[in-house]
Amino acid sequence: MRFIAIGAATALAVLTAACTPTIKVEVAPINIYAKLDADVRVRLDREVQTLIATNPNLF
Repeated sequence: MRFIAIGAATALAVLTAACTPTIKVEVAPINIYAKLDADVRVRLDREVQTLIATNPNLF
């Protein structure tokens, strides 16, 4: 009788664990396009050089 109860409990645990739901979510990749113009970089570089020249203790 004891073995039947242990077997039934084991079977119930296996069946319960086998019935867990599975959720699958698909995520599409996000593409971000950034276009930096060379003129913007040169202007920023000049502004930074000017800022450093006027404030040498900045860094």
